[in-house]
Amino acid sequence: MPQNSIHDVLENIITLTSETETNALELALAETLLKLAAPESMTLFHASTIYNFSHSSIPIGKLEEKVEVSEGLKFALKECLASKKTIYAKRDEKDIILFPLIGSRNRPIGVIKVQASQDSYDHKITIMILKIYQNFIGLMNENERDTLTGLLNRKTFDLKINSIISNLQDVHNRREDDSQNTAYLAIFDIDHFKRVNDQYGHLIGDEVLLLFSQIMENTFRGNDLLFRFGGEEFVGLFHSASDETIATVLNRFRENIENFSFPQVGKVTVSCGFTKIAAYDFSTKLIDRADIALYHAKNNGRNQVCQHEELITTGVLEHSDNSGAIELF
Repeated sequence: MPQNSIHDVLENIITLTSETETNALELALAETLLKLAAPESMTLFHASTIYNFSHSSIPIGKLEEKVEVSEGLKFALKECLASKKTIYAKRDEKDIILFPLIGSRNRPIGVIKVQASQDSYDHKITIMILKIYQNFIGLMNENERDTLTGLLNRKTFDLKINSIISNLQDVHNRREDDSQNTAYLAIFDIDHFKRVNDQYGHLIGDEVLLLFSQIMENTFRGNDLLFRFGGEEFVGLFHSASDETIATVLNRFRENIENFSFPQVGKVTVSCGFTKIAAYDFSTKLIDRADIALYHAKNNGRNQVCQHEELITTGVLEHSDNSGAIELF
């Protein structure tokens, strides 16, 4: 390989592995594939897009802003995602190759669709780059994830929340209307969890936490950010069209927990407090507001979802309310 080509490869790998934010990493991956593999066109389909075609895919390279997806392609995308295997096809004398994009914990998070002429494209380069990406994601996963539940950990929260606030500030400064995609922070706390540990032991308590986190992942969307803060406290960052919509989503999760029978323990419930994220919020203030709503839920019967803004608007709480003393368990 010529020396300048080796330099190009190394520079692109350095760029790819320097990113720690997921969206930026995916864009760096796309740019690396375009430069080194040089397909005619490439499209990245996220898993949520593949299973919900009301959202357009993210085009990379020489493609229109939105990508038309035929029924045949939909089937192939789903097959690639489910099997986690590369799929080859041909259309109009062009090679169509679908590569599964594997994220943390070996979970498929999307599909990369490549179109190229057979003579000009070496698919092995793409496979090797995707393996580098997967290895790097694995290293990031060890640093960002809670070891018990596999959810994002507390130290990752600051990076994610600051990114959301920064994006909201950009939208605000451009004076764009983003009212249909409001951001929210929610805090979840398992009711009477101390009793579970005291009565059944910490091993069973850990099993409850693990199953609880799995129900979270199965209830919420793949692009919702879920964290374990420690103990029985969990946090979620969400985008939703309205307060009513996110309240419905959070209550559906609460009901899923209430209706689940935990081995040996039986029924467990969860309380939740949530708040809207504004463009110039601070993460500490957001947590304080969600905590106040959570404490209100705990103090008023548990197994419910409360929004800080609604409690203020209805006069249930005052702005200076610091929630007072409470027995959380």
